[in-house]
Amino acid sequence: MEASTVLTRAAARRLRQGPSAPEAKAQKEPDRPPRRRRRPGSRIKEDREAAGVFREVVSFTPDPLPVRYYDKDTTEPVSFYFSSLEELLAWTPHMEDGFNVALEPLGCRQPPLSSRRPRTLLCHDMMGGYLEDRFIQGSAVQNPYSFYHWQYIDIFVYFSHHMVTIPPVGWTNAAHRHGVCVLGTFITEWDDGARLCEAFLAGEERSYQAVADQLVQIAHFFHFDGWLINIENSLSPAAVRNMPPFLRYLTTQLHWQVPGGLVLWYDSVMQNGKLRWQDELNEHNRVFFDSCDGFFTNYNWREEHLERMLGQAGERLADVYVGVDVFARGNVVGGRFDTDKSLELIRKHGFSAALFAPGWVYECLEKSDFFQNQDKFWSLLQRFLPTHSICSLPFVTSFCLGMGTRRVCYGQEQAVGPWYHPSAQETQPLFGEHTLPGAGRGWLKMHCCLADAWHGGSSLLLRGVIPPEVGNVAVRLFSLQIPVPPRIFLSLVYKLEGSSDVSVALELTTGDAGTCHIGSISVLSAEAGSRQSLRPLQVPPAKLARWAGRCGQLLSGGWIQRCYEVSLRGCLLRDLFVSFSRPPGSREEESFTCRLGEIQVVDADSLLAPLPRVQDVAVSQVRWQRPPSEPQSHPALLRLSCILHWSYLLLQVRCFRVHCWRGTRSDSPSREPPGPEKPMFLGLAFANQYRVVDLVVEAAGPGRDGRVEFLVEPVPREGFLVPQAEWGRAALLYSAPA
Repeated sequence: MEASTVLTRAAARRLRQGPSAPEAKAQKEPDRPPRRRRRPGSRIKEDREAAGVFREVVSFTPDPLPVRYYDKDTTEPVSFYFSSLEELLAWTPHMEDGFNVALEPLGCRQPPLSSRRPRTLLCHDMMGGYLEDRFIQGSAVQNPYSFYHWQYIDIFVYFSHHMVTIPPVGWTNAAHRHGVCVLGTFITEWDDGARLCEAFLAGEERSYQAVADQLVQIAHFFHFDGWLINIENSLSPAAVRNMPPFLRYLTTQLHWQVPGGLVLWYDSVMQNGKLRWQDELNEHNRVFFDSCDGFFTNYNWREEHLERMLGQAGERLADVYVGVDVFARGNVVGGRFDTDKSLELIRKHGFSAALFAPGWVYECLEKSDFFQNQDKFWSLLQRFLPTHSICSLPFVTSFCLGMGTRRVCYGQEQAVGPWYHPSAQETQPLFGEHTLPGAGRGWLKMHCCLADAWHGGSSLLLRGVIPPEVGNVAVRLFSLQIPVPPRIFLSLVYKLEGSSDVSVALELTTGDAGTCHIGSISVLSAEAGSRQSLRPLQVPPAKLARWAGRCGQLLSGGWIQRCYEVSLRGCLLRDLFVSFSRPPGSREEESFTCRLGEIQVVDADSLLAPLPRVQDVAVSQVRWQRPPSEPQSHPALLRLSCILHWSYLLLQVRCFRVHCWRGTRSDSPSREPPGPEKPMFLGLAFANQYRVVDLVVEAAGPGRDGRVEFLVEPVPREGFLVPQAEWGRAALLYSAPA
């Protein structure tokens, strides 16, 4: 078991980054959704005289939107589910499905999920599911639920009581970014569930194979990783006889279509077809375990159940996920803030754990104390939760939780007001509170904070004390296993609060590769615990100017960015620490408060490759509405909704920022920006499309076209701003009806 975070001065081969005081891959391209085509007779048409210009005559009789894909009140794109066998079997990939396709491929991680190490599964069940998380482009909700202890879990299951629960894409993007695989749920219940199972299981094999094929196609298309199968109703002899073949076929097909995919079975039905929860793997349900990738037990177990399962599981101990109901319903061990008692027994016997509904801290406790309660819950489990390591570059995070009270873009406020967008959550660290060993008084506490941000909606707040007897304190933020390229660049954005003079530095721990050299300095024979300073990146090459444009500067809001370069050979990065050192000459206890705004570790060669441009920006499905009321003295206003779509290699971006210019023009379209100097920010897109909703524009007057220009800004994975001249754009010219 790995320690999750440490406050350390222990021996390690670390590279200490930074001046002592502040100064004034191959991934397969994901399958793209079908290309959107304009319907014959659609009112919108592309101007043949100017690429990317579309013309529209305003009309207030729009075609109806498909209710499955859009919220009926807001017309925002939403994630969805299937409630019937007919809906499941009738589904084929539709152009609207593109909103719900995950941008993030499953991140590389070590150890891989296929290792025999016991795993941790989180089953997210909250108030029926599909709450604010269903809004694909985010929402303006206050105090939403957010999960951010991803480094401690291996599998995320999105659970609801709908027959086919497709995980909302925001969860898939956030989980994949942390190397966590995501499962949907296939559930049948009560008498209706029994009839449904009879319909597809009791007949010929082609019936259950058709259902399995659809489940595989859905996981493959939407880029999540498999299914939890939960049959909570009795099965007829014919249906239960076909259940193992159904599971085997589903598992085989999923492994073929979704590499690394999983099919798990929930402890419910026995092999005789009766619904009777066993709270263990035994001879009554072993046939289902043998037919898929794993078994999720019911929750009312005791230690004797775990002891009996040792014989049943054999070498597949890690494939048995012992269920823990965090709400502590029924006759269970632990739960709530005593969930560590459950984990202690589960790990004692070598099994994996399945934590059901840890959102208890949000649902049942004070919302105002949510972050403190969530941190407390996971800190109690920390010693039983082995972490996994990040193993690919670029590694960039602003610590954004995917929510906030305002939006910030590289220190500049972009919008004010609450927002929630799970896809925008960035890689989270190993949270915790830590004290120095021994009798010293040194400590360091780390937690997320919405009060300030460098990029996104939150930052990482660290508070601590350096006792008189030590020179510094350090805490591990991330576990890494990254074979390092010959040259890397690192960046740290931070700011100290108050009058503290402590120095802030990154530290990298290298593996014990015998040939590891840092620049011209070999650490092969260095004493354990020796540290070498990285060379500050003073004058970056011209092609790196965008990435390093803010390096060494005091930025807006008091933020400071430090950039560094190191040449390496034969090294493996193992851990990333942040260290706080007392000022020179100080002998007293030093307190400090520091915010981390961003950390980047980037392969230098990746910054030399040209960035592709956003191409073929198009406008479709335009809808017009009149505002509900408007003052007579103002110009006439309209509300515009439409869908933008474009072409771009998705694996090269973190997301897209969508903006617009608004105005009226009588002359021909131009590439020059109309209106104010800065475009209006509309939102984030995590796909090659975005729905603009209720954008207020001026109505076109007699003889004058109204004009809206949409701009699509790519956000590279390496983390730098792309000049506006290189954004994609499309203009919509609209006129009043004749």
